[in-house]
Amino acid sequence: MDTHDRITRMWCSPSAVDLFPPREREATSSVLVSTISRTSHRQSVQPAEGNQTQAAERSSVCSQGATMRLLDERIWLLFRRHLQQTLTYWSVFFSFGLCIAFLGPTILDLRCQTQTTLQQITWVFFSQQFFLLVGSTVGGLFKKTLLSSLSALFASALVISLVFAVIPLCHHVILLSVAMGVAGAAMGVIDTIGNLQLVRLYQKDSAVFLQALHFFIGLGALVSPLVVDPFLAENSCVLSANWTANSSGSDLEHLRNTLAGHGAPLHNASQYPLYTEGVVVTRVSYAFWIMAVINLPVPAAVLALMFHERLVRCCRSSPPLITKKPDISSHPTKEQQQGHGGLLDCCRPSNLQGHPATFFIIHALGGAIVFITDGIIGCYAGFVYTYAVSPPLLMGYKAAGCLDSVFWASITAGRLCFIFFSYRYAAPALLSVSLVGVILVQLLLLIFYSSHVFLFMATCVLGLCISSVFPSMLAFTEDVLDYKGSATIVLVTSASTGEMLLQLLVGSVIHSKGSYSFLLCTTITSFISFCLFLLLLYVHRVHRNLQTDSTPCLDMKDESKSGGS
Repeated sequence: MDTHDRITRMWCSPSAVDLFPPREREATSSVLVSTISRTSHRQSVQPAEGNQTQAAERSSVCSQGATMRLLDERIWLLFRRHLQQTLTYWSVFFSFGLCIAFLGPTILDLRCQTQTTLQQITWVFFSQQFFLLVGSTVGGLFKKTLLSSLSALFASALVISLVFAVIPLCHHVILLSVAMGVAGAAMGVIDTIGNLQLVRLYQKDSAVFLQALHFFIGLGALVSPLVVDPFLAENSCVLSANWTANSSGSDLEHLRNTLAGHGAPLHNASQYPLYTEGVVVTRVSYAFWIMAVINLPVPAAVLALMFHERLVRCCRSSPPLITKKPDISSHPTKEQQQGHGGLLDCCRPSNLQGHPATFFIIHALGGAIVFITDGIIGCYAGFVYTYAVSPPLLMGYKAAGCLDSVFWASITAGRLCFIFFSYRYAAPALLSVSLVGVILVQLLLLIFYSSHVFLFMATCVLGLCISSVFPSMLAFTEDVLDYKGSATIVLVTSASTGEMLLQLLVGSVIHSKGSYSFLLCTTITSFISFCLFLLLLYVHRVHRNLQTDSTPCLDMKDESKSGGS
C-alpha cells in the first residue's frame, strides 16, 4: 500500500476526528493534498510539452478520481462501522411496509369477518391513517436517549406482529378499527425514529442510506400483497340463502381494486351482492398469521441491537458501547438534543430563540413539498384504478388492477436506483430532476389521456421520478439546518398529513367532477411543489449567507470574552 492510500484510509476514517487532534488533522490534510497534486503533476508533465489542454484534462480527471476514492472509502467505512444499527433500521422499515400495504387487498375479507357494510368497514382506513399521523407527531418524544428510541422501536415492531395476530380475532368493526389505530401509531413512531436515527448516524453522508431505508418500505409493501393474495376470497365470503356463484367473481375483484384507494368514492355499491348475514367462509386469517411470523425477526433484531449497545438491564454491569467509542454522529450537541424532540417540543419558545427567519421558512417549505409529493403518491395509488376503468379509458378490470402494483414496484425500483444516484450527485440536483420529471409525466398523461399503453408507461416513469423526493428532501433539509433534528420531525409529520388529506380532497373532487379531474389535481399540485422547491433553493442561499455573516461576529465575541477573563 503506497503513501497515498495510507493517507486516504487514515483521513477518510470516521473515527479520525477522535484519533487525531486538530493540528495533526491539518497536517494530514496538507500531506494528502500535496500527494494528490504530485500524482496529478507526474501524469501531466509529458503531455504539457505537447498539448497543454490534454494535460489539464488529465490532471482534472486524476483529481476527480482521487476525490471519488476518498468518498468510496469514507462511505464504506461508515457503513461497516454502523452495520448492525443500519441493518436494524432497514428491517424495521420493512415491517412498516408490510403493515401499510395489507389493508387494501384484504378489506372485503375483513368486511366479511366483521359482517359489516362497505361504508362501515372503510372507517378502518381512516383509523390507520389518522393514528399514523399521531404516531409520527409524538415519535420524536422517544429520541431523548438511545435507550428510549430503541425501546420505542422494539415496542412498535412487536406491536405490529401482535396486531397481525389479533386481527383475525376482531369480529366487530370497532375492535378492528382500534387494532388498526394501534398499528398506525406504531408505524408513525417507526417512521419518525428510523429517519432520525439514520440521519444522526450518518449526517452529511445520510442521503445514500436514507434512499436504502425507504427502499425497504417498498420491499415490504410488495411482499405483503404476495402473502395475502392466495387467501383472498374469489367469490362472496358471506353466504346468504339467496347467494348465486355467478354473480360475484369479477364484481368483487373490481370492488377490491376500487377500495384499495383510501377514501375512493363508491358508486352504486348496492349492486354488488355483499351480504352481512350468513356463513363466513374467508381464509384471510392465515395470511395475517403468516405476516405476524414474518415480522417477528424485526423486534428480535432491535432487541439484539440493544444488547449490542449494552442498553439492556442485564448488561449494565459493563459500560455502554457508545462511551467506549466516542463519535460525533452518536453524540449530538446540546442544541441537537433539544431539536430531536417531538413536533411540539421543537416548537417551544426556548428552542426557537436565536434562529433567523430563514430557519423557520426552510422548515415550512420542506414540509410543504413533501406534503404535496407524498399526497400525490397516495392519490395516484388510490385513484389510478378508478381513473382507468372510467370513461374515456374504460380499461378492463384485470388490466387496471395491475396499475397499482406497477406503480409501487416502480417506486421500489426507483429508490434502489437512487441509492447510487444519491452517492454520485447532490440532493438539490436529484430533487430538481425528480420534480421536473413528475410534472412532465403528468402533462403527457393529460395529453394522451385515452391511451392504455401510455398509462402503464407513465405509471412506471412517475413512480421512478417521485420515489426519491422524500429521502432526498430530508437529507437536503437536515444538511441546510446543520442536523438540528427538528426538520425530520416536521417532514415526516407533513408527509403523513399530506398522504391522508390530499386523498380526501382529491376523492371529493373526483366524486363531484369526474375521474379526469384526478390528473388535473395532481398536475397542479406538482407545479406548486416545484415552485416551492425553487423558493427553497433561494431561501437556502439567503440562510447560508446569514450564517457566513454571523460567524465573524461570534468569533469576535469569543475573543472578547477570553480577553476579558
